[in-house]
Amino acid sequence: MEDCIFCKIIKGEVPTNKVYEDNEILAFYDINPAAPIHILVIPKKHIDCIAHMEKQDEQLIGKIYSVINKIAKEKGFKEQGFRVIVNSGENGGQEVMHLHFHILAGTKLGEKIV
Repeated sequence: MEDCIFCKIIKGEVPTNKVYEDNEILAFYDINPAAPIHILVIPKKHIDCIAHMEKQDEQLIGKIYSVINKIAKEKGFKEQGFRVIVNSGENGGQEVMHLHFHILAGTKLGEKIV
């Protein structure tokens, strides 16, 4: 996707503060944090949203959750707790149409939702 900001970040066209990177996944600090620690984790493969995920993406999504756990441990907030949010589509609150996972941590996060 030529106009996708996350695809541009993946290509190195837009600078970011990287937390993690491998051949399939990139994680970086959100430029508009909603918590003291706010990290975005994205697949390098462009997938619009979780609703557009295909069968062959299942392993990649599982790996993303493993990376989230690794980041939580390395950054020291795994034991205190954190929240992972995935918005899907415009009505779901997704602002960038490239699948991404928000990790929020560093403070007690609001009321229990579910």
